Amino acid sequence: MKRAALLLVGCLGACSPADFRFEDGTTGRYRDWLGNWVVINYWAEWCAPCRQEIPELNALYLARDREHLLIVGVNFDGIEGDDLAALVKRMNIAFPVIVGDPAEHWRYPMPGVLPTSVLIAPDGTLAKTLVGPQTRASLEAAMSTMLERATSS
Repeated sequence: MKRAALLLVGCLGACSPADFRFEDGTTGRYRDWLGNWVVINYWAEWCAPCRQEIPELNALYLARDREHLLIVGVNFDGIEGDDLAALVKRMNIAFPVIVGDPAEHWRYPMPGVLPTSVLIAPDGTLAKTLVGPQTRASLEAAMSTMLERATSS
């Protein structure tokens, strides 16, 4: 009986509904992102600065400290399914792309300018919104500045 109760409790925690779906069909929960810096990048195929920025985001994603930094993309046009998968492949996006818009969860307005990168601090608070194309160095600097401010307070 005790074992069955433990299994039920474990399943209730692990089986909770997903908050979002990734482009590849897997799902995730925002609470799993706590403890990490999260870069949420809004992009579109028709946005030339977005296309220029993607290699920088790829470089940061591929070189990141996998324990402390997550990078996810959001297609501004809301493309889904096979069309989104084909677009991600065509644009050579290496970082995960989520379906839908996480703005409501994090309580920030949907960007009106592309590209836009939203930085979520490890404690789950909105740290900064960066409008315009970013480089790997500018994103690292923004997170470093936010971390220095937090530790000096």
